[in-house]
Amino acid sequence: MKIHEYQGKEILRQFGVPVPRGYPAFSVQEALEAAQKLGGPVWVVKAQIHAGGRGKGGGVKLARSLDEVQALSGQILGMQLKTHQTGPEGQKVRRLYIEEGADIRKEYYVSLVTDRATQKVALIASSEGGMDIEEVAHSTPEKIITEPIDPLVGLSDEQGLKVARAIGLGEASQAQAVGLFQALYRCYMDTDASLVEINPLNCDSKGQLIALDAKFNFDANALFRHPEIVAYRDLDEEDPAEIEASKFDLAYIQLDGNIGCLVNGAGLAMATMDTIKLFGGEPANFLDVGGGATAEKVTEAFKIMLSSPKVKAILVNIFGGIMRCDTIAEGVIAACKAVNLKVPLVVRMKGTNEELGKKMLAESGLPIISADTMAEAATKIVAAVQ
Repeated sequence: MKIHEYQGKEILRQFGVPVPRGYPAFSVQEALEAAQKLGGPVWVVKAQIHAGGRGKGGGVKLARSLDEVQALSGQILGMQLKTHQTGPEGQKVRRLYIEEGADIRKEYYVSLVTDRATQKVALIASSEGGMDIEEVAHSTPEKIITEPIDPLVGLSDEQGLKVARAIGLGEASQAQAVGLFQALYRCYMDTDASLVEINPLNCDSKGQLIALDAKFNFDANALFRHPEIVAYRDLDEEDPAEIEASKFDLAYIQLDGNIGCLVNGAGLAMATMDTIKLFGGEPANFLDVGGGATAEKVTEAFKIMLSSPKVKAILVNIFGGIMRCDTIAEGVIAACKAVNLKVPLVVRMKGTNEELGKKMLAESGLPIISADTMAEAATKIVAAVQ
């Protein structure tokens, strides 16, 4: 789950990380009122969407008068903002964040992620803040500092100081940096985040550090512990099909291809998409129905896949372990009838009650194409599309 910048800054503030003052706005009038409440000669008008690169796309502007705040808010609110993370279709701006101006002297980068290779939390920092960190990692990898943190110990003063010095922070800023890194680590752990990123972290002319941006990703499996974070969810920023899938406990991600995939198990789903690609096809989605799929769940999965006009065929690939093949067959038959299926359907089943499941499909009277192996299933589904 992702949240907006202004929501991320609310969380950072709770953990003692310094952030500029600002107010969210849902209209030009609210933006103007926010600027008046903040006071001062300079304001930043920021588009709020779940994507990076907003500044490059024209979604972050500096205003030096209230008239400029009003004019820029009118321009940005409602625009279709395109960045390297939104894709060519862009994302409609429905919220703004009006923030006080900052004394920017030097910008740094800092983030925390889980490093699965070391089974530790990685503190990542760089002297090259305000830029695409991917480009920094590609062009000048020596400027990316990574410090592993043992979750049983936490981030020590020595580690924090080591990172602060490595990214070139002056002595006047180092003590604050250590405290900031430790606060960020507590924030990361206590909110069950999978990513906390500040880019840029500004050091002003007095050596004071302040977070000028905030990006959070949260582990969806831990959200039951955080109703206060769930309350930040903005459904306008999410794919409608993915929202619908979440209502039925389906793991679904929309892709750009034309072959719908219904699979049980995340690993098998990934392998199925790879096999489709290998045989010249393009998967339209990742869809894991899980180990306890019912006929209703399979029907809803079909409806969600077919809600995309791009889908020209569907491949069902089931390994019957906990999930029985006859249960899936029942669901597939019910789904085909419920949605009045008009695109080719290939079904491959292996495992518990396999023969019964295949018999049910064969006797259904529906034009279902059967396959025994993944290669055969992929070959048939690609041929059906072509």
